[in-house]
Amino acid sequence: MLGTERTPRVVAARKLLRRAGREKAGRFLVEGAQAVREAVTAEVRVHELFATPLAIERNAGIVGIAEGRGIPVTVVSDRVAEVLSDTVTPQGLVAVCDLIDVPVAAALTDSPQLVAVLAGVSEPGNAGTVLRAADAAGADAVLLAGDSVDPHNGKAVRASTGSVFHLPVARDRDTPRLLEACRAAGLTLLAADGHGELDLHAPEATEVLGGRVAWIFGGEAHGVPETVLDAADHRVRVPLYGRAESLNLATAAAVCLYASAAHRRSRITDRA
Repeated sequence: MLGTERTPRVVAARKLLRRAGREKAGRFLVEGAQAVREAVTAEVRVHELFATPLAIERNAGIVGIAEGRGIPVTVVSDRVAEVLSDTVTPQGLVAVCDLIDVPVAAALTDSPQLVAVLAGVSEPGNAGTVLRAADAAGADAVLLAGDSVDPHNGKAVRASTGSVFHLPVARDRDTPRLLEACRAAGLTLLAADGHGELDLHAPEATEVLGGRVAWIFGGEAHGVPETVLDAADHRVRVPLYGRAESLNLATAAAVCLYASAAHRRSRITDRA
């Protein structure tokens, strides 16, 4: 028998589409084959997998992994898949997982080398894409400061393409406290700023970028807040060689994070 919109577990899961519902339940929804695959193979607790008959047919491997872990698989109708989705074209595969964020102190243990800090980033797609870039660049953690978006937001999770399960994610609405935690962990604070005094490609940036750093990125519209810029050790600008006025947040973050990753690897190679 197919699960319906009135099935209690479906009703409970639907509440997780809202931030208040996620925080109250301590759970969030993960939608789509790629993200669900990462969820069922990660250490996070997955409480249930909802899947339409077609999704089960198309994703037999993922469903098999879930069943092998003892995760209940509930077959649902296309309509249920729609009400559990915040996309225009649901994929029919939705997992219910425990929230993945950890305390800031936990995210900064073990002498982190490269950390991404999102300060006041409100657009979930941007947050998820930066998280993906941080994962790809080998960052040790992603921290969300101030009024940043919930990393468990459906759009953010999808934009991360599963990277949300690959590295520690932490939140703190008290931005000064979060930045101080980064300093206490031995990280140099670098604020990405189009008017920064330090050019990302300048020779004098090499020593800074190759050290242990926390890159701070601000929202798409207003950039890093002025109070946060003042707290940074360096304001770093990405040089623009063409006629573009600026880079979008996700692109700038990827460039900055990879610059640090490249300098770190170069220093390791030189010491070998």
